[in-house]
Amino acid sequence: MTGKDNHSLVSVLVEALPYIRKFRGGTFVIKFGGHAMVDDKLKRAFAEDVTLLKYVGFNPIVVHGGGPQINDLLQKLNIETKFVEGQRVTDEATMEVVEMVLSGKVGKEIVSLINEVGGQALGISGKDAKIVKARRKQVSKSEGSGEMVDIGLVGEPTRVDTDFLRYLAESDVIPVVAPIGWGPRAETYNINADAVAGAVAGAMQVDKLILMTDVEGVLDQDKNLMSKVRTADIPRLKRNGVITGGMIPKVDCCLKAVEEGAKGAYIIDGRRPHALLHELFTDQGFGTEFVI
Repeated sequence: MTGKDNHSLVSVLVEALPYIRKFRGGTFVIKFGGHAMVDDKLKRAFAEDVTLLKYVGFNPIVVHGGGPQINDLLQKLNIETKFVEGQRVTDEATMEVVEMVLSGKVGKEIVSLINEVGGQALGISGKDAKIVKARRKQVSKSEGSGEMVDIGLVGEPTRVDTDFLRYLAESDVIPVVAPIGWGPRAETYNINADAVAGAVAGAMQVDKLILMTDVEGVLDQDKNLMSKVRTADIPRLKRNGVITGGMIPKVDCCLKAVEEGAKGAYIIDGRRPHALLHELFTDQGFGTEFVI
């Protein structure tokens, strides 16, 4: 290593020190999704990041998605996939595949990667110990129509058992949570991973909620990154078309988490290697922060 490299490394460590001191012992909810879940280098970088967070005294909780992997298996099994207003219609056959992929293949792969780089991860779903209680989600066929469509076993969180999750997070374990919920009649629900991450973050009043996505964050009308968004400005940004499409549920998730007591919420670009460490341990950071 050259003298220049040594200087750069020291500078990085010195820059990270106040953040490590400030948040040591704190709990973070990290939604792992998008391109970072399918690129081998990014997956490994993510596993290294959350393991490092645990080593320096943080309590990360990972909530993961898995839409592309679900689509692949449904296609192989010749099970038709239908969507209504961007929501997957989930009948019983589809729900079996969803649970198999999320709790099995995807969750265990993340656990294995974290364990491989030196962490201790435990894969669970929202059904385990009834951590995430849910109800059937109602979806409007089109905006303003008032017509509701049944999309099957798709749920939305109603309550999070924070005691059990906190017990896991404050142990030596990194919980890896599949977004599957427990219904009032013991039915299984497929839940959007952003919604689960936001519900967990709000209920636990965590230090940070971080959503990893395939975009830089919220972009203004000139396509420039908005480093901070005030929660009071969100309705106006929606009306002006700044926050649209798939960004709406992510922003709503951050808004809900902050309103319920999370101390900070962020949307960051998970396509960048070690995105978590850049956001948490550098003065500049990147992505969009949501503030009251």
